[in-house]
Amino acid sequence: MAEQIRLEVVTPGGSVVDEDVNIVNAPGYGGDFGVLAHHAPMLSTIKIGTLTYEKEKSREALMVSGGFCEVSNNKITFLVESAEFGRNIDVERAMRAKERAEKRLAQGKSHDEQLNIARAEAALQRALARLKVAKL
Repeated sequence: MAEQIRLEVVTPGGSVVDEDVNIVNAPGYGGDFGVLAHHAPMLSTIKIGTLTYEKEKSREALMVSGGFCEVSNNKITFLVESAEFGRNIDVERAMRAKERAEKRLAQGKSHDEQLNIARAEAALQRALARLKVAKL
C-alpha cells in the first residue's frame, strides 16, 4: 500500500471528507496541482472546479467552489464555500442553472451591469463544474 496523506474538506455546513488518501488533485487559481504524502508545506487559493482524490483503487470527485487549501504535517485541508460529490449532483438542476446564467450574461452585457455579470459568470462556472463532476 502506498503512503497516504490525510484529506479534509470542510464547508460552512461541516466536514465533507475526512480520510487518508493516496493523492489529491485540486483546482488552484495558479493552476491545478497534485499533492502526495509528505508534501512540502504550502497554502493555495482554490477556484471553482473539480477536486479529485484516490484511495487504494477507488477515485472520488467533488465539485468545489472557492476557498483555501493548506498542506502541513502530512495533512491537506480544504476550506471551501461548497463541495458536492458527483453522485449527489442533480444534473437537470445544474443544466437549468447553466441556462439561466448564460441568459443573464447575454442580457447583462447589453445593460453593462458589472455586478450582475460577475454573479452570472460565477453561477455559470459552478454549473459547468457540477456537470463535469457528475460525469466522472
